[in-house]
Amino acid sequence: MKKQYPKPKLVPVPSTNIIPERDIGQSPVLECRHLGIDFGGLSAVKDFNMAIGRTEIAGLIGPNGAGKTTVFNLLTKVYQPTRGTILLDGMDTHSMTTAQVSRAGIARTFQNIRLFDKLTVEENVKVGLHNQTPYSAWSGVLRLPSYWKQERAAHESAMELLSIFDMQDMADYKAGSLPYGAQRRLEIVRALATNPSLLLLDEPAAGMNPSETAELMDNIVKIRDTFQIAIMLIEHDMNLVMGICEGICVLNFGRIIAKGTPEEIQANPAVIEAYLGKRKEEK
Repeated sequence: MKKQYPKPKLVPVPSTNIIPERDIGQSPVLECRHLGIDFGGLSAVKDFNMAIGRTEIAGLIGPNGAGKTTVFNLLTKVYQPTRGTILLDGMDTHSMTTAQVSRAGIARTFQNIRLFDKLTVEENVKVGLHNQTPYSAWSGVLRLPSYWKQERAAHESAMELLSIFDMQDMADYKAGSLPYGAQRRLEIVRALATNPSLLLLDEPAAGMNPSETAELMDNIVKIRDTFQIAIMLIEHDMNLVMGICEGICVLNFGRIIAKGTPEEIQANPAVIEAYLGKRKEEK
């Protein structure tokens, strides 16, 4: 029997955006206003408007080449927008670098796994914890007491995060030796280690079997509920998207063609046409 996750009512916020009703008392964690980017004479993303509630699980879907990963690259400042505004916690990220956006609260995973293969599982998570490591370079070089205190705290934090996916027993394994699904989970844990307010997941279920995907769905909801953060995901597995996403935005050729609840998106003719193609009229 297909598992059902509770879905909140979506309500309008200023402009054309919607967020979960439970988040309406707080400003959106992310708001994009007329966001766009050009590569040469090509507009890869055009007039992208979206808001994400502070505890929302949002979906960004669309056919291959629709511009979904480009949006993620804009949000994380891999690309600088040609036009438009990105507000993170109400703060304009216009002048921020990728590192500054990470410190401000956006973390992400990638379509292609990007782990440090030669480092252990725990060491990969500790890389994500660098934003929360206050000891100075000198205390690290000289191995002062403050360094060892922070190292103990980092170890405890890393093990706690790994326990989300029951990976604490893999802490000493080399990341490159893990099965594909475990590497995917480790990348999510490392992103969580940066203490984000918004977690971006780029095709988190890619390469997973149905059992692993079902477990991933449970864990995404668990992460949202445990850390009280927003999650935005790009995904082609429609069972996952429709199962856990509360608000969904559909891109096609760089433009938003639909926004709404899973039920609204599934019934939207423009979405059906974008995915399946326009039916020929019967003669």
